[in-house]
Amino acid sequence: MQITIAGSGNVGRALAGGWLKRGHRVTFATRDVAGDKAGELREQGFGVVPLNDAATSTDVIVLAVPWAAVEATIRSLGDFAGKVLIDTTDPLKSERELAIGFGDSGGETVARLAPSARVVKAFSTTGSRNMADSDYPGGKLMMALAGDDTPAKQIVIALVADLGFDPIDTGPLAMSRYLEPLAMLWINLAYTQQLGPNIGFALLRRRSTDPV
Repeated sequence: MQITIAGSGNVGRALAGGWLKRGHRVTFATRDVAGDKAGELREQGFGVVPLNDAATSTDVIVLAVPWAAVEATIRSLGDFAGKVLIDTTDPLKSERELAIGFGDSGGETVARLAPSARVVKAFSTTGSRNMADSDYPGGKLMMALAGDDTPAKQIVIALVADLGFDPIDTGPLAMSRYLEPLAMLWINLAYTQQLGPNIGFALLRRRSTDPV
């Protein structure tokens, strides 16, 4: 699958590395295709294309930029018609505080900014270290996702599983209102409570003995 990632920070690179190992074609969309960072990405086996209109020539677009850059990035990426857009962002107004909640979400905001895209919220509830290496001795980390387009979610579920996570479909895109606070819980535990980034959430299942 052709995956284009907007954002070459920790999240974008962690996801890109895992998918490249799984045989996907991964390209970074950037404003500077001739700079040192672009050259480094090419040396690591990734494609690099201009940000402008990058959405037109890929199967999946991954939005992995800071919240303040979301609107400008979406406008630069071009035509999203029919494309799967994975929103990994969390709407932070400060390092550890959400800007949106209760009646709206970042995921829904992204969908309004890119109305022709098939938006799926995913990879927002854990840190980039877990995206680069999801292996834990106690079992699989869960990756919650949400979206209104069922076929698009199936594509993202497969990409989630490729990185070793347990994909959990939480329902429509409006469930982002609950996933984004879950991200804040992870941030708080990892950094405010100083548990560190080597922690993650899992969904445990027990076979029911109750009669159906």
